[in-house]
Amino acid sequence: MKNLSLICLLTLSIITNVCVLIAKDPTTKEVPAVLNFKVNSLSGEAVDLNKYSGNVVLVVNVASKCGYTPQYKDLQTLHDKYADKGLKILAFPCNQFGGQEPGSAEEIEKFCSSKFGVKFDMFEKIDVNGPEAAPLYKFLTSEETSPNTAGKIKWNFEKFLIGKDGKVIARYGSKDNPTSANVVSAIETALK
Repeated sequence: MKNLSLICLLTLSIITNVCVLIAKDPTTKEVPAVLNFKVNSLSGEAVDLNKYSGNVVLVVNVASKCGYTPQYKDLQTLHDKYADKGLKILAFPCNQFGGQEPGSAEEIEKFCSSKFGVKFDMFEKIDVNGPEAAPLYKFLTSEETSPNTAGKIKWNFEKFLIGKDGKVIARYGSKDNPTSANVVSAIETALK
């Protein structure tokens, strides 16, 4: 009986050590928490955000009838310049601020492509604040995620810059133009 107990203990010890080694294996790829969400594209297709792992990501809540709507052009400029270097722009239409995104998915897509030539990734219209806020935005604005960037979204075109490691690097307000020197510098640093 003692031999059987000893064999069981040794077997358990070996299994535990193998599990620890697998968990510490640097080749095991873990999806960063910020990319551990599934969302729908503007056309309604399910998208697993982990496909952006290893890239620098700029998440923006957007609207078509806002004073900041011309930032679509600036976001497209960033996309044109840095997409091949690893920058991914994820735009989430939102109608929570002054009803400035009343359109359907088709209307939003048509507006963005015809008016600004948008080629970066657009997603379905969501809430970014309140009880119906999209899980991604609940995570982004959480104190636990990043105390320096936490808090409710104040208006359209707020931006979250996420590093290749999936950590939130910075948050920029609506007035911060995506092509301003401070935003571009942070993007270029993150891309290195």
